[in-house]
Amino acid sequence: MNIFKGQNLIEFSDRFKTDLDCKKYLAQVKWQDGFKCAKCGHSACQQRKDFSMTCNICGYTESSTAGTLFHRVRFGVRKAFFICFEMATTTKSLSASYAGVRFGITEKTARLFMHKVREAMKSSNNHPMDGTVHIDEFVVGGREKGKVGRSYNSKKKKVVCAVQLTDEGKVKRMYSMKIDNFSGKELKKIFDAHIDEAAKVTTDEWRGYWPIAKEYDIKQIPSNSGLNFQILHTMIHQLKSWIRTTYSWVSDFNIDRYFDEFCYRLNRSQSKETIFNGLIVRMVKSEKIYQQEFICN
Repeated sequence: MNIFKGQNLIEFSDRFKTDLDCKKYLAQVKWQDGFKCAKCGHSACQQRKDFSMTCNICGYTESSTAGTLFHRVRFGVRKAFFICFEMATTTKSLSASYAGVRFGITEKTARLFMHKVREAMKSSNNHPMDGTVHIDEFVVGGREKGKVGRSYNSKKKKVVCAVQLTDEGKVKRMYSMKIDNFSGKELKKIFDAHIDEAAKVTTDEWRGYWPIAKEYDIKQIPSNSGLNFQILHTMIHQLKSWIRTTYSWVSDFNIDRYFDEFCYRLNRSQSKETIFNGLIVRMVKSEKIYQQEFICN
């Protein structure tokens, strides 16, 4: 398969001129290891003009988008590809309102599809951080009168962030997730999801990490107004600035999906050549997801 590489918009536009070009690419990704009928399980098939497959045994026809996160995309697969390309390759991504104007779809339609893309960007949790890891908590939201530090009854969104550093002290990987409060039980969620038990973890002196230290190698040091965690705080600042300047506001219900988007691009900053193809593979391999799963009831 000739995968698309790079971040050049002109080259991307030339490669994917029509919906059929995109469906062909999806078909190559989806059936790279061969076709297997979803109804009867047989592999004998015929390819249609739209790159769907028809089983020779039972006659069932499966499109290249069926069962993927492109399932029932009503505004065209090419537009969906362009949104994926923008979200994967641009530094600041784009808001749903801007995507709606740019690609001629409604803001609601853009937002829902972009949440599907963020779902594909979510970490598999199969490769926990090891080595040197710094962890800290922060809040997202405007200032509240009388609410400072780790205020438990604040309306601000509470977040915990972990950054893995290279031997040279540079950022290797980063993950963030929403938590309900700053207790040890809530803070442990990021350890369970992303931190290897062999990692050398450094945090500030917040007492919430005390019970977690029974299972993980945690060293606690004074924050010194952030001077002892400069790289970590720089990444937190970038994440908060990205949300504030690109989206203005994000819902508490979906905020983890925005964190997944930011971390997905950051964690693949050294493999930008193949980042789009990697996202398409994830979109194809992910199970279809429905609109109501993005809406808080």
